Amino acid sequence: MAVVRRLVLLASAIVLVDTMFYAVVAPLLPHYADELGLTDAEAGVLAGAYPAGTLIGSLPAGWLAARFGARNTVLAGLALLSGSSLAFGFAEHVVVLDVARFVQGVGGACTWAGALTWLIAMAPVERRGELIGAALGAAIAGSLGGPVVGAVAEALSPQLVFSMVVVISAALAAWSLRTEPPPGGLEAQGLLDVVRALRDRDVSVSMWLVTLPAMAFGAISVIGALRLDHLGAGAAAVAATFLVAAAVEGTVSPLVGRLSDRRGRMVPIRFGLIASAVVLVAFTLPRQAFALAVVMVVASAALALFWAPAMAMLSDAADATGLHLGLGFALINLAWAAGQMTGAAGGGALAEAAGEAVAPLLIAALALATFALLAAGRARRVATTRA
Repeated sequence: MAVVRRLVLLASAIVLVDTMFYAVVAPLLPHYADELGLTDAEAGVLAGAYPAGTLIGSLPAGWLAARFGARNTVLAGLALLSGSSLAFGFAEHVVVLDVARFVQGVGGACTWAGALTWLIAMAPVERRGELIGAALGAAIAGSLGGPVVGAVAEALSPQLVFSMVVVISAALAAWSLRTEPPPGGLEAQGLLDVVRALRDRDVSVSMWLVTLPAMAFGAISVIGALRLDHLGAGAAAVAATFLVAAAVEGTVSPLVGRLSDRRGRMVPIRFGLIASAVVLVAFTLPRQAFALAVVMVVASAALALFWAPAMAMLSDAADATGLHLGLGFALINLAWAAGQMTGAAGGGALAEAAGEAVAPLLIAALALATFALLAAGRARRVATTRA
């Protein structure tokens, strides 16, 4: 178990660094807008380039983990992260910035797929939820630190701060090389194996249960910030709201992951679906900034109730089909990126076109529909068993 504990620390450090530099760009957007004369649309492309890279890089990253091993995939991701961060820090043209962020997203897909594959391959099956929850807690800590790093980069020098990524990545690479790789041979699985796994009902349902909270987080991050601003909250209050929400989510995720190991994945997932639907409806009601901030924090906690269990459930389901763990985590990356991009872009577009209440209510309806379909499926299985 000492090996697993050390590997939890390594995997947590890797995803922390990745999410930190995913979240770093928000405070820098005004800086680049002023320096390079970016339009709102160009700033939006820059903000969305990272999850786009993760989306495109998810399946190739999973294939790398299956074909060349989890540790080598982590090393490839760290190399992409350090090189693209250096390019981002010294870039003086928006296209270079966009490409650098896209490559960072591809690197993130590799580090996540490699680190989590490595962790789960070395861990007991009965602790998957707990360990995935721990990694998620570290990722959330990274998202807390990202805006701070971005603010430091804006105040001092983007070149200096992003050059430090090379040093950090080198340290993580050295740590990885000193850590025992996962056991077992390498597998030449590919796209056909992924398609076969996607035909499995448990895999497709689990992917949706990862996509749904990612969609909700994406929408809340955009609409919540806009609504807080409209209700008179200053930049510090908006930042504090997201910091507290992320801290709560980071506390809840490991606890719920452990619960899902002991009581089953569906127990926290069902409760989380109902709680999320209620809170998302309540999200549309506050007329004061403080009340909305409280609802946003509670929404993060509600969504965290099924975030880690859904990821563990997808890992279990993919593993049961014979899919390599690396490609299983590629599906997790794919589901997260699709949900995050849909929630952020779609939520912002719906807010502009039809009002800020539409997207949260739509996602609440999807959560209730998902709960109903899961309950119906469970009832059918019980009836079949009794027959």
